[in-house]
Amino acid sequence: MKISTITRYGLRAMVELARNGKEYVSLKEIARRENISIRYLENIMVRLVSAGLVLSSRGKNGGFKLVAPPEKINVFNIVNALEETLSLVFCVDNPHLCERKDSCSTYPLWKGLKKVIERFLKSFTLKDLVERNLKEVL
Repeated sequence: MKISTITRYGLRAMVELARNGKEYVSLKEIARRENISIRYLENIMVRLVSAGLVLSSRGKNGGFKLVAPPEKINVFNIVNALEETLSLVFCVDNPHLCERKDSCSTYPLWKGLKKVIERFLKSFTLKDLVERNLKEVL
């Protein structure tokens, strides 16, 4: 599995929103702060709004803001909203497509690895990222 640029940039954009508190932040401002193209960021923000993680508002004081406090939004929810899958192999997400699933020696390994990745991502919130509180990882 390789985390996409959309997810990496989306996570950075979410950290920017978390740093800004309850105020709306313009797309232009997020793009400037994080050095992300506005067009690319638009696509990311549409996904985050659709996932219910971000609110958007139009107008002079419009922009984007988090739907919940940073300590209530875990990294898994963001990554899951932006990535197609967190599985390393297709059969974990679509076991019915693999005729060998029931006899495959490695299927439990891949399924377990996906659970470990999910658990790890769920153990961190946006607040942790803002505060760079990732000491357990380092």
